[in-house]
Amino acid sequence: MSLFSSDQLKGKKIAILATDGFEQSELEEPKKYLENEGAETHVISLKSGSIKGWDGPAKNWGDKVDVDKVLTDANPADYDALVLPGGQMNPDVLRLDKDAVAFIRAFAQSGKVLAAICHAPWLLIEADAVRGKKVTSWPSLRTDLKHAGAHWEDAEVVCDKGLITSRKPEDIPAFNKKIVEEMLEPQHSGRS
Repeated sequence: MSLFSSDQLKGKKIAILATDGFEQSELEEPKKYLENEGAETHVISLKSGSIKGWDGPAKNWGDKVDVDKVLTDANPADYDALVLPGGQMNPDVLRLDKDAVAFIRAFAQSGKVLAAICHAPWLLIEADAVRGKKVTSWPSLRTDLKHAGAHWEDAEVVCDKGLITSRKPEDIPAFNKKIVEEMLEPQHSGRS
């Protein structure tokens, strides 16, 4: 444990679902933050090996991230929370994959913490997880979310009963803190 970390999430397992084209900072920064808080994280993807990020500020391909588990071998019941990084390509590919949508839907129905940033709320729409919920997202998703029954707000982080959403990479610090806060709430602390 370093000076800037704690063990408050010790014993917690967090799934990070992503594929090629994820926004680099929106996967790497929450992963590092949650691990520094004591959580075990698993990058889950459609394929084994590694996935390649998109580095938004550079407007080019970013770094590779190792995949810990292939989606077809992952069970939502094994995790305490799910983090969905954004980027345009990543959620657009995942929302067409029936296994990815089923995995997200299982989290939405479980009451466990489900966190999505930037374009990742597209996945929440596909999993029918936003109807009647307060959310935020990258601004271009506002209409999609409203049509799916969500109540969209322009805020750095919005939380509705364990469903956490943020708009963009600049919101990551608030996004990360809210994930930890919600995971420490008793109603979100157990695995189903």
